Amino acid sequence: MAEETVQPSGASVAAVASTEDRGASIRSGQDGGRFTARQGQGGRGGGRPGGRRDTRPARVKPEFEQKIIQIRRVTRVIAGGKRFNFSVGMVIGNKNGSVGIGLGKGADTALAIEKAFRNAKKNMVKLKLTDSKSIPHEVKAKYSSAQIFMQPSPGRGVVAGSAVRDVLALAGIVDVNAKILSTSKNKLNIARGAMLALDEFVSK
Repeated sequence: MAEETVQPSGASVAAVASTEDRGASIRSGQDGGRFTARQGQGGRGGGRPGGRRDTRPARVKPEFEQKIIQIRRVTRVIAGGKRFNFSVGMVIGNKNGSVGIGLGKGADTALAIEKAFRNAKKNMVKLKLTDSKSIPHEVKAKYSSAQIFMQPSPGRGVVAGSAVRDVLALAGIVDVNAKILSTSKNKLNIARGAMLALDEFVSK
């Protein structure tokens, strides 16, 4: 039995060709869309370092550096309960011969720190140091129960501990050997003893 071969008509061939063209155009459009999206991502990522500028203002260096040496919570019993206050001891200096100690009290730590800074700035002194930023001679001082001894120590840097080191560092003093001769652990008294010892070098 002979097989019959059916030839497709011109209309069916044109329909198939148009369907294939539409599919190809859809695929190319999807690929183009993905490529465009990738290009857009790359464009945003690539333009970020050079295109976007930092509009934040430059940080201004403070006039004095500060160091909190003591912070305490003080409780006061009143009618109806307790009232809490904070006491802050602070050392400030410009590391160029100026240093001061202040004490501030307030209902919260931020207020106490602000008061301590103002008090330290009020009590600031200017020291007359040697050319090598050291003290001219040895000195000894006593404040309350704290006894402090200082002497120049060329080439050894600052050899001190506790609050004495903070006072010397913020004053910009180097090549000094300092000792705490007493057993006092009160950092505020130790810092005030160091300031009392440095009073001999205050420029008139």
